[in-house]
Amino acid sequence: MFDTVIANLPGFASFFATAIALLAVFFVLYLLITPYSELKLIRAGNEAAAVSLGGAVIGFALPLAVAVATSHNLYVMIGWGVVAGIVQLLVFVAARLALPRINESISQGRLAAGIFLALLSVAVGILNAGCIV
Repeated sequence: MFDTVIANLPGFASFFATAIALLAVFFVLYLLITPYSELKLIRAGNEAAAVSLGGAVIGFALPLAVAVATSHNLYVMIGWGVVAGIVQLLVFVAARLALPRINESISQGRLAAGIFLALLSVAVGILNAGCIV
């Protein structure tokens, strides 16, 4: 029963480590494109920043998980991970264009803005995940 699990541990480890690395890269890139410091805001108790960042991470992790599950090649999974990251970064840019004051709202702790951005990120992440072939 455990022979299959043990035999597949190297594959699991490579996909998992790569997925974590992609998540870390996305996290850093997302922090870099936002004009406010989410981590500083979160440390100060800003719930809007926490919700917004959490939604972006989930919105990226969903298609990444589908890419891991459907890809039998590590490089294909990485490719879909890059696509998922680009899509999530574009979601933030689109939200800023649609709601120019969303940055100020999140910085000021307006939870409605954080929830909106989080839900937008998750919704697009779900659609992105469903489109992975």
